[in-house]
Amino acid sequence: MACTRRSFLVGTAAFAAPAVHAQTPAAVRFALTPVFLDNDAAVISALQSALAQSMGRDIDLVQRRTYQEITGALLDGSVDAAWTCGYPFLQHRSGLSLLGVPVWNGQPHYQSYLIAAADDPVQDLGGLRGGTHAFSDPDSNSGFLVTASDLAGLGETPETFFSRTIFTFGHRNVVRAVAGGLTRSGSVDGYVWEALSAVEPDLTARTRIVSRSEWLGFPPFVARADRTDDPVVLACGSALLGLSGTEPGRAALALLFLDGVAPAEVSLFDGIAARMARLQAGP
Repeated sequence: MACTRRSFLVGTAAFAAPAVHAQTPAAVRFALTPVFLDNDAAVISALQSALAQSMGRDIDLVQRRTYQEITGALLDGSVDAAWTCGYPFLQHRSGLSLLGVPVWNGQPHYQSYLIAAADDPVQDLGGLRGGTHAFSDPDSNSGFLVTASDLAGLGETPETFFSRTIFTFGHRNVVRAVAGGLTRSGSVDGYVWEALSAVEPDLTARTRIVSRSEWLGFPPFVARADRTDDPVVLACGSALLGLSGTEPGRAALALLFLDGVAPAEVSLFDGIAARMARLQAGP
């Protein structure tokens, strides 16, 4: 575990005493996945600074490629907390607890967007049969579960419905795949697509939204369930909930296009749970 150490010599005028080493608290390890931030250094640095100032200790932001890796790191204790997705949170509900949920445009909800190229006349999911499709992550709600459960309702699976599917492991990469013609369509986080529209309008302009899902619980901040009383986890939760109350926190939230972080109940993710049940029931 990464940490910083300061050592100093304690002595007297009369004699030299042994060196005494004082250790600063170990850095808090907070996991992120590029599914959200796509390695945006400015965003990562701002979030790190805001949390460090609030908690009064170093923050080690740990990036992993997939939600599976993030969940594994949480469960084996390699990280103290993580920003994950409602789907893996519910998959491991007994082992994880909520620290808070981001608020976007005034609510702790978002949608999954089904997108196609800007000049593609397709009107709905059914019209994409036989095409190629980009998902973000197999454990992503907006980037997989929503479309897969919709297909289950049609008596199909991604493998039977599409001619080919790929996982891009990043919502921005889903948009790139569709915009660049690598795939005909894609399943993308609506929050990410809207944020990209503000920072990379030329990219999203080459795609269009075919359909939007219902409103679903926004990807949450979580920790391991058996650490809810751990001072580090409590401090991390407090720092997240207080981001909108500090200048560094507001700066980080602005870069993330978020209003703040709010407490939440598991019931916020009932819509995702219903889609999980639909997918599990099969076509």
